[in-house]
Amino acid sequence: MIHRIYSDLPRFKTLEFQAGLNLLLADKSPGATDRQTRNGAGKTSLVELIHFLMGANCDRESLCRVPALVNATFWGDLDIGGSQVTVGRSGQQPSRIIVAKGDTSQWPVNPTVERDTRQTVVSNNQWRDVLGKLIFGLRNEDASETSAKFGPTFRSLFSYFARRQESGAFSSPFKQAAMQQTWDHQVALSYLLRLDWRLSQQWQVVREREKSLKELRKAAADGAFGAVIGTTAQLRTRLAVSEEAVRRLTDEVATFRVLESYRELETEAGELTRQIAELSDQNTIDRQLVTELGQAVATESVPPLDDLQSLYGEAGVALPDATLRRFDEVRAFHESVIENRRSYLGDEITAAERRILQREEAVHRLASRRAQIMLTLQSHGALDHFSSLQGELTRRRAEVEAMRQKYEAAEQLEGSKTELEIQRNQLLLRLRQDFREQRDILDEAIVAFEEVSHALYEDAGSLKISESPNGPEFDVVIHGDRSKGISNMKVFCFDMMMMRLCVERGIGPGFLIHDSHLFDGVDERQVAKALQVGAEAAARLGFQYVVTMNSDALPRELPSGFNLDDYILPVLLTDATEDGGLFGVRFS
Repeated sequence: MIHRIYSDLPRFKTLEFQAGLNLLLADKSPGATDRQTRNGAGKTSLVELIHFLMGANCDRESLCRVPALVNATFWGDLDIGGSQVTVGRSGQQPSRIIVAKGDTSQWPVNPTVERDTRQTVVSNNQWRDVLGKLIFGLRNEDASETSAKFGPTFRSLFSYFARRQESGAFSSPFKQAAMQQTWDHQVALSYLLRLDWRLSQQWQVVREREKSLKELRKAAADGAFGAVIGTTAQLRTRLAVSEEAVRRLTDEVATFRVLESYRELETEAGELTRQIAELSDQNTIDRQLVTELGQAVATESVPPLDDLQSLYGEAGVALPDATLRRFDEVRAFHESVIENRRSYLGDEITAAERRILQREEAVHRLASRRAQIMLTLQSHGALDHFSSLQGELTRRRAEVEAMRQKYEAAEQLEGSKTELEIQRNQLLLRLRQDFREQRDILDEAIVAFEEVSHALYEDAGSLKISESPNGPEFDVVIHGDRSKGISNMKVFCFDMMMMRLCVERGIGPGFLIHDSHLFDGVDERQVAKALQVGAEAAARLGFQYVVTMNSDALPRELPSGFNLDDYILPVLLTDATEDGGLFGVRFS
């Protein structure tokens, strides 16, 4: 409950509230509009001010940061957790909440006393933790603004009990802001209705993953991603081949034996090969020589005796005056020449064969040494080659690891869609189970909405809470709901239903605030009935219902026995004078 709102601003209109219905009226000058000044008479500003005292963000555009108000401290006497406290906050130091009065022993944080001011203070974040625990029963991890992602927060829950026109809070019964995300209103309403809000939280986790997957798929389709990763099938083949190559190279490195004199032996083996080749070439020449000499010896013979006689006779005729030797001597000389030639050729053949044999022995010796060297080289390796193998193995392993990561990424990309579909189906089954288990709660909410709407209209409206593949869905139907007035009454009925459930559950701020914008376009009779329904519900259930209205919009025809004068606050706001508004000062 709100007991009092006041400020050290000199002309601020202190507002004191009572239990039940409280009507704050404002006179509006003829022709004036809400857009002519930022604050006007101050009806909507009261809602902003209550949010300010209840831990709202205070950026440069906030009401309490305008030059005319930034140095002022605004105070509220509030019932928090069964105890009345007095808290203050200023736009100049919005992160600092002053705790002037009240029992803080049940708070999840301990206020501190400032040395210079001697004031008891908490930070605004700590104040939200206090409010979350004492008003909505949030646990510390749930109440914190830095809690697990997509959980309920005090600020989101509280905004259903003090809807703000600037946030578009009257556009839908289920959203306290037009820009409120799906997960936020699903989590908040599930928490307030005592459903399993963690299912809505997990649905948002699935949505986030689906969003990332969609971006990855788009990148793959554009080629920026697909060229880097590839398909699972392609990478599976490449990975298998690369892993086998690394295995073989690993075995080769593991069995590698380093030989320090590898290069010297390699050089010696080359020299031996050259020598063997040279000796083989020389043997080839000598073998050809032996063949040719053998053929010469075979064809070398003494000329026939008749030929020699004929030759000798011709010589005598041709050289009659010459002194000729005897025929026998000539023949003997010729035979000796032939014999000497045969002997010479035989010696040459023998010498060549001896050289061939010597070379063959040398070749055998050199080949034996070369074979020994080659065996050593085959079983060992050079140090630089070993280092090269190790470097190649390291490179190949890095390539395989990168390929494995690509494979896992591609596998995840191709399998995530199915996995997320399974998760959605599992969440849907759990949500249906939760609805079955909480049927009494759902029935209570449906009946409460029907009762409130029936009090306003002959054809009662209906609240629908259903399960869907996208989480819990909420809908309300009232006959003729296309008109703005009836659309706004959806919000009224929903808020009254929610207030009833929260009071019976023992959670909530203990008050409900409706800005005058809620009744824009609503038939005067429905406005009167709504105020009566709100007053009766507040009295019966024990909560506070604060309504701000323009005095000229106050319904004239009231239900029998219902007198609005009993609920109108003594302070009357007006935009007719400079100091007639809530703050006592006009600013733009």
